[in-house]
Amino acid sequence: MAEKYVYFFGGGKAEGKGDAKELLGGKGAGLAEMTNLGLPVPAGFTITTEVCDQFYKNKRKYPDGLDKEVREHLERLETLVGKKLGDANDPLLVSVRSGAARSMPGMMETVLNLGLNDKSVEGLARKTNNRRFALDGYRRFIVMYGAIAIGIPREEFDHKFDDIKENKTRARLNIPKGHKALDTDVNEAELEQLIPLLKGVYKKHTGKDFPQEPIEQLWGAIDAVFGSWMADKAVTYREIEKITGLKGTAVNIVQMVFGNKGETSGTGVCFTRDPNNGENTFYGDLLMNAQGEDVVAGIRTPIHLSELNLKMPRIYEQLCDVRLKLEKNYKDMQDIEFTVEEEKLYILQCRSGKRSPMAAFKIALDMVNEGLITREEALLRVTDKDIEGLFYPVIDPNISQDELEAKYLGSGIDAVPGAAAGQIVFTAKDAEEWAANGRKVILVRRETSPEDVGGMHAAQGILTATGGKTSHAAVVARGWGKCCIVGCDALYIDYIKKVMSIGDKEFKEGEEITINGSNGNIYQTSLSLIKPEFPDEYYTVMKWADEFRRLGVRTNADTPYDAQNGVRLGAEGIGLCRTEHMFFDTEERRLAIQEMIIADTVEHRRTALSKLLPFQREDFKGIFKAMDGKPVTIRLIDPPLHEFVPHTEHEQRQLADKIGVTYEHVSRRVERLHEANPMLGHRGCRLSISYPEILEMQVRAIIEAACECQGTGSKVFPEIMHPLVIDKKELKVLETKTREVAEAVIAEKGVMVEYLVGTMIEVPRAALLADRIAEVAEFFSFGTNDLTQLTLGMSRDDAGRFLPDYVDERKAGVFKADPFQSLDQDGVGMLIKMAAEKGRATRPKLKLGLCGEHGGDPASVEFCHRNGLDYVSCSPFRVPIARLSAAQAAIKGKKNK
Repeated sequence: MAEKYVYFFGGGKAEGKGDAKELLGGKGAGLAEMTNLGLPVPAGFTITTEVCDQFYKNKRKYPDGLDKEVREHLERLETLVGKKLGDANDPLLVSVRSGAARSMPGMMETVLNLGLNDKSVEGLARKTNNRRFALDGYRRFIVMYGAIAIGIPREEFDHKFDDIKENKTRARLNIPKGHKALDTDVNEAELEQLIPLLKGVYKKHTGKDFPQEPIEQLWGAIDAVFGSWMADKAVTYREIEKITGLKGTAVNIVQMVFGNKGETSGTGVCFTRDPNNGENTFYGDLLMNAQGEDVVAGIRTPIHLSELNLKMPRIYEQLCDVRLKLEKNYKDMQDIEFTVEEEKLYILQCRSGKRSPMAAFKIALDMVNEGLITREEALLRVTDKDIEGLFYPVIDPNISQDELEAKYLGSGIDAVPGAAAGQIVFTAKDAEEWAANGRKVILVRRETSPEDVGGMHAAQGILTATGGKTSHAAVVARGWGKCCIVGCDALYIDYIKKVMSIGDKEFKEGEEITINGSNGNIYQTSLSLIKPEFPDEYYTVMKWADEFRRLGVRTNADTPYDAQNGVRLGAEGIGLCRTEHMFFDTEERRLAIQEMIIADTVEHRRTALSKLLPFQREDFKGIFKAMDGKPVTIRLIDPPLHEFVPHTEHEQRQLADKIGVTYEHVSRRVERLHEANPMLGHRGCRLSISYPEILEMQVRAIIEAACECQGTGSKVFPEIMHPLVIDKKELKVLETKTREVAEAVIAEKGVMVEYLVGTMIEVPRAALLADRIAEVAEFFSFGTNDLTQLTLGMSRDDAGRFLPDYVDERKAGVFKADPFQSLDQDGVGMLIKMAAEKGRATRPKLKLGLCGEHGGDPASVEFCHRNGLDYVSCSPFRVPIARLSAAQAAIKGKKNK
């Protein structure tokens, strides 16, 4: 039996159903469902997403038999409505509309009024006794078909229409300057003059007359809708929304109904609940005497939905009934498109409505309380973006769009959402100093490094010229929930003159800008920001999440402040405490670590390290107290030593003076530290192998802090983690030294401290040999940032130049998502799964966690749940997302059993 590519709906029956979104697209499934529910839906048919899939796989060729199926379904539609497409006396007109399985509002194309030509427009005029209406429909169709099916710039059509309105309509109606002549002001005679002009634009671009054959029009529109699936804006939207795995768009051919037949007609959009605050009120707008494109284009100010009750109470009552039916059927807030044609209501589309983060929580909770959905369904409905949206300051919505456009400078990659405003500074040191004096600053850098951490923390936001969403700036800023834009190619910085430019506009240090990390936009001056508050519903829904999840959630934290933030947001421990970040907190600490690195004897290194010991001990005490008995995984020093030392002659001379050695000594030592590929060089546990005195100082600081806290009644559970391990023998050397120091301190202090010694699995060799390494390690923590880099052979800081091509479905399309943001489950995931299984085969109670950036990514969290990990760890501000994702993974797991 031949495959079915077209599904009919109309006359109260539909071949498709509401659960067939993958096949019929959201719009097609919605039209089928509403037809079966008995709602007033115009008749039509849907060409499936399978056709779109084959269209692109077969070099834009349709599957055999499709043209026959379309023709048969068109004849069926014509029979049902008693009209023929493009008939000269009483024409059937149709819309041709897109519709993927996931909502992509405005990203793909629609053609209205298809079937009009020079003859059928006259038949429509006679049949409706409204020649202006018929000509206006033809005007719209020529413009839409020309712009969408052929690709003619719409502005060229608009210029012709504007000329008529300015030179004819304005003069006829004596419309004063400063007031617009509206589309509805244009009369029949002026439309009569306009249509040949529009056809002229079409012929200028194509060399052909505007098509008069309805079937040619229909296939031109179908081609355009399928073609719009791979349009730049659609592909970009899918990337942003992380929409993957879809076959494509469906195409819906639907009988036209008209909201532009006069004041008894109109078109509108409504939501079954308020999408801004979630209140259970009917919300929406409509335009009288208009078609759907007018609402989207904003050519006139719409009226509030409630006014329909005054103009047409019977229609409003019908619409209220539709609202109740659809929400009861779909058990979710619905976005409904409708048209009123001469006091008859038609429902054109319904879909789950987009809503604000605050509304998402309220609607989920209210629907549980109303008995519409279960708690499990409510948890599956809230998204990571809903949570993320609650945290970040935003640009005051009262600022007009005109003002934003006037102050717009440029854009970069939206790395961390929210907004920040402040004075421009170009160095981390200046950021710290200015912030200490109470000034709000934006740190602007070509790129950031670990040395910039203090300034990054002090700044309101960060703007860099290079990097991607997983670059250093993005990763660190995300951990603090700090607005960040990276990869602004148009940004040029002159560090010497302390000026930056974007395009032709130049800004000096101290001038103010505003950055919007939610969309990557940059504005001149400091705009007003507001900070949203968590709604009460958030706490209830998150409590449910904690009840359903199995997977633990920890936070990555390097300071007591970060630790407290993580706990406040629901963290159950620290999965990654990066000790090297502590070295940059003050000048005194920086000097001590630099003195240690410059030293060329063990004795001198120990002397410098003894200065760092009390700082590290106090840091750990603060973190242990903040965690109050929760486990704390502490990673020993990881970055290569060259990252800690100065590289300019001026700074090296300053360091030499401060530590009492010659400039030449400092310069030689820094030069010796240089590596061609430091990421694969002398770093991680290799430093502890070469310089065991560093390990000794750090372990002593950890255990001394633990003993002090334990001695004052605080429970402490430190987990000492060695990074970048590649072999059991290597880890055994480090584990032995760790326990020697720890046991010596415990004996000195006379206080018992339970602690674990484990490793990060971040090198593929370690994953392959995990069964052997587990003979020594008491826990594994998968460091997926480095594990991804080393498995793919890609630097996360440099891959931004070419990685988009690997994600872009128009190009290579190797990955569904950026593997540094969402775990590469096929490759890196296989190593994690293998290491987990091998490790537990050796040590059944081996604790398993994940502490890379992926710990806050929903798909990666679900992977960790499925593969039996004990916890994930992520930035404090992503802890709630991980909690929700862990609950969703558990709920999905039960469903799939």
